[in-house]
Amino acid sequence: MKNQTVTVPAIAARKKSEKKITALTAYDYSFAKLLDSTSIDILLVGDSLGMVSQGHENTLSVTLDDVIYHTQAVKRGAQRALVVADMPFMSYQVSVEQAVTNAGRLIQQGGAAAIKLEGGARVANQVQSIVQAGIPVMGHVGLTPQSVHQFGGYKVQGKSFLDSKQIKQDAKALQKAGIFSLVLEGMPEELATEITHDLEIPTIGIGAGSNCDGQILVTHDLLGLNPDFAPKFVKRYAQLSDVIQNAVSEFVDEVNSEAFPGPEHTYNLKKGALKQVNHGN
Repeated sequence: MKNQTVTVPAIAARKKSEKKITALTAYDYSFAKLLDSTSIDILLVGDSLGMVSQGHENTLSVTLDDVIYHTQAVKRGAQRALVVADMPFMSYQVSVEQAVTNAGRLIQQGGAAAIKLEGGARVANQVQSIVQAGIPVMGHVGLTPQSVHQFGGYKVQGKSFLDSKQIKQDAKALQKAGIFSLVLEGMPEELATEITHDLEIPTIGIGAGSNCDGQILVTHDLLGLNPDFAPKFVKRYAQLSDVIQNAVSEFVDEVNSEAFPGPEHTYNLKKGALKQVNHGN
């Protein structure tokens, strides 16, 4: 499976498989190439790039052109994994026509194989029309970051009966509209488990417990590249911020002490060529 190209039908078929779906974010060529060399299934060009790559406090300022640019870079590095591109805030909410047009740009210009958008029943018409245009759609319910102001912050969703009922209805509406998979973010494990059992499409969790059909994390969180960000649902599999800072500090010290560059890092003229240079002077 490692060397086979991951497709939308292959991901959809995982619902009936014992093998979990694995997904990570990617925003550039180098990371995409590294991640693609593993057995990761999906690379999501998330609008989280607004926070991770651009330094904003949320995802709302990310534009469609931003996502297209980063998707192009990721696609150059990913030869095997399924590349999915996020539809950023206000790129699909205005109208069905806007949604289809912008989704098409992510496929045609960005090179994505599928798109992801946030929201439930209220965007079902957009989802259905995008799917009818031949573009695979991944859904996203629960804690949807583009609704951060509506939620009053990044808070766990579905904790009350009414909220959990709405999320379940949203999941069913998206499935009916034609999505091939659904991200469940920031919700109680019990709710995510119930939704996963009720749906015929695979679910991919992030902060939604272990019973989803797969899991997704932001790569920078998994690798410990931001020491100041440590939400409960993230497991750091490495602490690369320390590795990078130590490496840079060592570089600075060696440059100042003239230990770097050493002879092994330096180009020299051959003796005969050196005499010719000196004679020319």
